[in-house]
Amino acid sequence: MSDFPRQILAVMEEQVPFNRLLGMKGESASPGACVLTLPARPELVGDFGRAALHGGVVSALIDTAGGVAAWSALGPEESVSTVDLTVDFLEPAGLGGPLRATAQLVRKGNRVCHVRVAVSQDGVLVAEGRAVYGIHKRRA
Repeated sequence: MSDFPRQILAVMEEQVPFNRLLGMKGESASPGACVLTLPARPELVGDFGRAALHGGVVSALIDTAGGVAAWSALGPEESVSTVDLTVDFLEPAGLGGPLRATAQLVRKGNRVCHVRVAVSQDGVLVAEGRAVYGIHKRRA
């Protein structure tokens, strides 16, 4: 199997400042799939009344996991960018265990990839996402 999915995880963790700020980590990646984690920290709370994480944090995790899953199904000369992202918040994510995003490529076309992502915390499904990523050829 190609080392490309693991290389994408390294780029996601080490070279994207926003991902480092949030603390995203790659747990696994294979062509068309990945699992990312994000620690629940007090700085990420958006609803102080019930200590729920900000929805943008969950959305960012979904978008990043979906992007890694899509990109890992492509060749090294290609990359992706988000075209559309839909998030369904099912339960509040709180200050418990880390968030765990599991992303799976649904379809790869010539121009776009469709990905589904499930986010859980302490075994509870807290959000689901669907995303579309445009495929781009890298310029030399």
